[in-house]
Amino acid sequence: MHAPEIHGTSVLILGYGREGKSTHAWLQKHYPKLRIGIADKKRDGDQYLRNLSGYDTVIRSPGVSPYSAEIAEYLRTGGYITTATNIFFSLVRGKTIGVTGTKGKSTTTSLIAHILSGAHKDVRLVGNIGKPMLDEVDSSTADTIFVIELSSHQLVDIRYSPHIAVILGIVPEHLDYYPDFASYKHAKENIFRFQKPGDHLVRNEQENSKFKTRLLGNAKNISAAVAVSRLMDVTESIIKKQLDTFVPLPHRLELVGEFEGVKYFNDSLATIPEATVHALDALGPRVTTLIAGGFDRGLSYEALGNRLAKSSVKTLILFPDTGKKIWESIHEKSGIEMYDAHSMEEAVQIAASHTPKGKICLLSPASASYNLFRDYADRGDQFKEWVKKLA
Repeated sequence: MHAPEIHGTSVLILGYGREGKSTHAWLQKHYPKLRIGIADKKRDGDQYLRNLSGYDTVIRSPGVSPYSAEIAEYLRTGGYITTATNIFFSLVRGKTIGVTGTKGKSTTTSLIAHILSGAHKDVRLVGNIGKPMLDEVDSSTADTIFVIELSSHQLVDIRYSPHIAVILGIVPEHLDYYPDFASYKHAKENIFRFQKPGDHLVRNEQENSKFKTRLLGNAKNISAAVAVSRLMDVTESIIKKQLDTFVPLPHRLELVGEFEGVKYFNDSLATIPEATVHALDALGPRVTTLIAGGFDRGLSYEALGNRLAKSSVKTLILFPDTGKKIWESIHEKSGIEMYDAHSMEEAVQIAASHTPKGKICLLSPASASYNLFRDYADRGDQFKEWVKKLA
């Protein structure tokens, strides 16, 4: 199998996480004579970018920023940089449906795949959601439908676009990776920048109230999934059936349970302030306890502070480092009691003591998780574990 994205006789895999390992296996299968090198920050330290010039092609993994001085110099001297995403799109057979946006990608991608599977035999869910694209490309046929979650890191230097591009809302995020918000937004919009005549772009700007599901706060994302399904000639009856049977993903407005008359919701994937505002809007005035805060990536909390000032939240439990910023962003604090917490156990115990019966305790951090937890999933799992111990 000849890949137009592979130039020369030597390739460096830059970043050796899940996608890097998948790329390595794929190259070994199809290019047994290719000289393959690996450079990874965890393995090689801060100097892992120093030997780029020794390779004809560099395959950049999503976690490696394309904005480094070393990459700029490599390109200036005639080097060729590509990605597993570019390799996939240069070779893929069948139909491609790509989904991007700041939040809602995984739910929308999973929902599209679930709906399409009710009408088509070979539907594959790949990409940023956890399944490397190159793991599936070899076995694809003209009848294969790929539903692909695409992060901004996968789109920043892409040279192809999917047949159907879905772009969800874009708000500031990953500003520790991109020079500015304009660069982040430009990367997201690459999803449709290389489309051809006959391709389609779907935006989730409209809500479709015809279909009701168990998905809280996802009206626009549901509308986007329905729009894609119609483009793929799925009947209305199948769309309705598949929506009814879709199981919501964890850590996204997930009802953990009800204990002592209090409902506990896990929204750990809310890693930006806008996502927490959305969660408060979705659950409404019954939310009187909010657990928030986490790793500081330099985002503004002004909008969240304004929303909290107008909310029914009476108990605000805050983790470092952004907890202080969230508290300071609330200009009208009347009626809100603030508590510091340094573990999920402590946060849940405070919530259980201060949330009245008939009300809701919401974990929606508005921040990344890396200071106290491994990732958002670990944070959400710990919340569920401690809540269930209340029984």
